[in-house]
Amino acid sequence: MSPVRRGETLPIFNRIRVLRAERGMSRAQLAEHIDVNPQTVGALERGDHYPSLDLAFRICDVFGLPVEAVFSRTEFTPLSTEFYRRHPKEA
Repeated sequence: MSPVRRGETLPIFNRIRVLRAERGMSRAQLAEHIDVNPQTVGALERGDHYPSLDLAFRICDVFGLPVEAVFSRTEFTPLSTEFYRRHPKEA
């Protein structure tokens, strides 16, 4: 058995769906780029499946982002919240 526990104690969150939508990419298109089937992309987006390290790197390569921008052990805040927290609206 793997020493890494999965599930509620150590979940892996991701931004795959958001990144795919920003680029106007379908699940099938992403699946083709990373050499998996579209159902796997759906399972990753829902958090039903955790990627291997190799698959995580392939996903990050498609989006041109580092792993920590796509995957996290804690839930991501919405990108708009992160942006506006750092760049407050000028009065």
